[in-house]
Amino acid sequence: MEYIGYFASILIGVALGLIGGGGSILTVPVLVYLFAVEPVLATAYSLFIVGLTSAVGTVGYFKKGLVNIKTAIVFGIPSIIAVFTTRAYIVPAIPKEIFSTGSFTLTKDLFLMLLFAVIMVIASYTMIKKDKKNTIEETGEQKFNYPLILIEGAIVGIITGLVGAGGGFLIIPALVILSKLPMKEAVGTSLVIIAAKSLIGFFGEGGESIIDWQFLFIISAFAIIGIFIGTAISKKIDGNKLKPAFGWFVLVMGIYIITKELFLK
Repeated sequence: MEYIGYFASILIGVALGLIGGGGSILTVPVLVYLFAVEPVLATAYSLFIVGLTSAVGTVGYFKKGLVNIKTAIVFGIPSIIAVFTTRAYIVPAIPKEIFSTGSFTLTKDLFLMLLFAVIMVIASYTMIKKDKKNTIEETGEQKFNYPLILIEGAIVGIITGLVGAGGGFLIIPALVILSKLPMKEAVGTSLVIIAAKSLIGFFGEGGESIIDWQFLFIISAFAIIGIFIGTAISKKIDGNKLKPAFGWFVLVMGIYIITKELFLK
């Protein structure tokens, strides 16, 4: 099962490099189901893996001038504050048993896995649907819709903190629509935001569990290999054409997690 996990770790990076987001949505299921990491710790590990992989992926975008620093700061600050606060205070405050009725008990682990599965279903919809706005190249002076950007950034940060997903599927549309960035620049800027908030969120951990650094760096290394592969493939294949297929895969995974956690245990 571990070998399958290592291969899946490469796919995490491939997705990030190919379509600029979505890869992180695979990280927690890979850690939980293929490496038997308990869910709360898996969300923390996911932050580090996604953050480090995204940081490496930003190098190429910086070289091409496809990172909008101003946008990254405006969107990133509320997101970073939200993810740090969520990991440091909100996640540790969630009780191990949230509530119980009859034979059913909603535990902290079950809550996080179900929340993650719901996020996967939402993410799959954003990948499957055709978004004509993503193809528009904006010109002229950039104008920020600050209230919406602050709200969106905070929401993405909270989601990232709770389930360990980078949130590229939410960030990229927001940058295109709210910040008027061209698609390629939105992808590069998104990776910078994901890297910053994920790593800061990881180091804002409340210290509930002992970190297996060797395991963490091994999985991160495979994901980094994957992002180089994905970036190379993206030069030959338009990632947007593969995005719907990946979206359907994410949808099936989300439904599988809900079914497994509620009915197959």
